[in-house]
Amino acid sequence: MAEKWTPEGWRSKPAKQMPVYPNSAELAKAETTLRNYPPLVFAGEARRLKATLARVVDGRAFLMQGGDCAESFAEFHPNNIRDTFRVLLQMAVVLTFAAALPVVKVGRLAGQFAKPRSSDTETIDGVTLPAYRGDMINGMEFTREARDPSPARMVQAYNQSAATLNLLRAFAQGGYADLHRVHQWTLGFVASSPLAERFEGLANRIDETLAFMAACGITSETTPQIRETDFFTSHEALLLPYEQVMTRVDSTTGEWYDTSAHMLWIGDRTRTSAGAHVDYLRGIHNPLGIKVGPTTDLDDLIRILDILNPKDEAGRITLIARMGTDKVEAGLPPIIRRITREGRKVAWSCDPMHGNTVKSANGLKTRHFDRIVAEVRGFFAVHRGEGTFPGGVHFELTGQNVTECVGGAQPVTEANLADRYHTHCDPRLNAEQSLELAFEIAEMLKDRRVANRERLAQAV
Repeated sequence: MAEKWTPEGWRSKPAKQMPVYPNSAELAKAETTLRNYPPLVFAGEARRLKATLARVVDGRAFLMQGGDCAESFAEFHPNNIRDTFRVLLQMAVVLTFAAALPVVKVGRLAGQFAKPRSSDTETIDGVTLPAYRGDMINGMEFTREARDPSPARMVQAYNQSAATLNLLRAFAQGGYADLHRVHQWTLGFVASSPLAERFEGLANRIDETLAFMAACGITSETTPQIRETDFFTSHEALLLPYEQVMTRVDSTTGEWYDTSAHMLWIGDRTRTSAGAHVDYLRGIHNPLGIKVGPTTDLDDLIRILDILNPKDEAGRITLIARMGTDKVEAGLPPIIRRITREGRKVAWSCDPMHGNTVKSANGLKTRHFDRIVAEVRGFFAVHRGEGTFPGGVHFELTGQNVTECVGGAQPVTEANLADRYHTHCDPRLNAEQSLELAFEIAEMLKDRRVANRERLAQAV
């Protein structure tokens, strides 16, 4: 029998990727402050996301999850939030049209401030300091003052998340997401790209559809879904003191929810059934993601599913595959087969970013657009072979015109990576690359839809 869960129970378990705060009194003060702050999201919203993700499990919806690698305090600006939201809207429209399925929009926003690291320390010119773990924990500058973890940063991250969520809700529900505005969603620097004409053609087809619907009496006034959209937030549940103080009891159900985001995920470096992160997540009722990849112990993955989803509830678990282009077609099938054999209800999503990070000639981390596309293709091919549904995609992207990933329709080269390399951690797709990727995935979804229709016709 599982031991009784409490929000602080994780503290008795081995915890990986956690900072050591030098001042326990300051940590207690920050925790007390946050404990008295309002929730960022609400239990009912998390339940709605879980119900929608259950449709992804059944192949009746498609998940699109994307946003910053790691949000930063320095880049916090309403224009940056708007531009990332706008790119995600563009991608969702492209995918919806191709798949003829609802697209579940989940942002890596309003809370994605902490990052796991391969080493606890960093050494430069003989000086060793704590590794940078994201703005919620410490600073990027290579000084002792910046690199020592500061609990006050959790409070600043909360305040930035609250402001970000406020703006996102206004965009999603206040008319910005109205499909009649689809022509206005193209960013200036994308308008001059080869993709602009393609997106404009799609926008024209949507206009024609909306005009037909209006003639039938279906308008923004009569059908809120045309002018509004559901938009959810997510981040990696990494910094457990923060997640603990944001954990609240839902007054309508009496269940615990992490009110820092609608969806939380557990990463490759903290994915162990005996660890603190799994222990914490087992007690909250938010939908959860689990990163899986070449290092996944399948027996332990089943134990984790037993712990996190003992009732095998559809929509509770999304398995996010992060393999690498060269490993997806060999590494993913054994995971799918084991999950299928166990009869587990999970949604499947593809993270083609983290397995494809390389160092450029000038020492900057980058990712090659062609390899990202190739991993998504491999993901779809594996699911086609296994007879399972490729339910979603998970990207690190930004609406800014950055030069961090190599390639694309107007290719970024290694020579100009440094021109606009702004990421605090991993390289992100820019708006143009993101939209191009959406069109690539749209073709895969369309091919799948056509193949399914032909198979049904043959069966009849």
